[in-house]
Amino acid sequence: MFDHYYTDEMDAVNAKFEAQKIAFAPLSFQAAKALRNLGILELVSKSRKKGITVKEIADKLNLSEYGVSVLMEMGLGMSIFKLKESTTEDLIYTLSKVGFFLLADDMTRVNMDFSEDVCYQGADDLEKSIRTGKPEGLKHFGNWTTVYEGLSQTSDQFKKSWFGFDHFYSDLAFPEALPIVFEKPVKRLFDIGGNTAKWAIQCCKFKSDVQVSIIDLPGQTAVAKENAKKAGFENRIDTISCNVLDSETKFPEGANAVWMSQFLDCFSLHQITKILTKIYPAVNSETDIYVLEPIWDKQRFEAASYSLQATSLYFTCIANGNSKMYRYKELKDAVEAGGFHLEEAHHNLGINSYSLLRFRKK
Repeated sequence: MFDHYYTDEMDAVNAKFEAQKIAFAPLSFQAAKALRNLGILELVSKSRKKGITVKEIADKLNLSEYGVSVLMEMGLGMSIFKLKESTTEDLIYTLSKVGFFLLADDMTRVNMDFSEDVCYQGADDLEKSIRTGKPEGLKHFGNWTTVYEGLSQTSDQFKKSWFGFDHFYSDLAFPEALPIVFEKPVKRLFDIGGNTAKWAIQCCKFKSDVQVSIIDLPGQTAVAKENAKKAGFENRIDTISCNVLDSETKFPEGANAVWMSQFLDCFSLHQITKILTKIYPAVNSETDIYVLEPIWDKQRFEAASYSLQATSLYFTCIANGNSKMYRYKELKDAVEAGGFHLEEAHHNLGINSYSLLRFRKK
């Protein structure tokens, strides 16, 4: 883990400044989003080293000088902009490195859209969710127990940001995961929590003779089935609709490999063990159980760990009320408690440092 998790070396002045950033975080987030969405970041970027004034921005974007000024000044405080020395009284703004990432970095864009469209309203109910153990913020979108039950019924904007966030992270690890999974012969693969069939389609493209069964909730399998057909793999990808936590659910047998990508983080540790206990009788000692997850204490960069820690709060107040992004040991222990043993672990897959864990029956 990172050194400062164990030490507190920050001086009081900077510590107080960090506290103020937290105190005004909802406003600073909305300011940054407005700077991006109104085209201000792009305009300042295009001004390059020359820089640009509030009046010039207001005139070019048909906004009031007042509105632009409050956003630019807050942006300056957030280190989104830097000032250029000027012989006039007008402030001349240029884009900082922070501003560049807000404007052009895909991860930052995906995270901001997810925070706004999926998390922002429900985050106000975080404290209540902590007390009740339920996703109290989910009521803003529908009357469901978990977000997964109603995902297919949410607004187009919600789905766009939710799937954009979900796919951005896991998809980047797929190219490195595929050779590992298919290093040994895999004729039949069960994709539990297969969602929109992204992984299943990649498997079929990578290996011409693999058959994939996607096991997920009915809303998700309907989408997966359609996507498999569009990709031309309807004869090699089938779907099994079920709730994995339902007491009546039994997993099918016959898989050479079982795949779970960004799936187990949707459940509590107790539920993870329960799921693996249900998988246990459906596999044999030669079946490989693959778990692909972003683990917050196995990240190369602190920004990634921070993003994962923040994502845990989404699970608390929106998704289900009881899951999170896990540490390596707690996830490993929960799977092994279901009757399995870790055979190998591959860390730092993809630019987002995913971990691919392979288990087998004890």
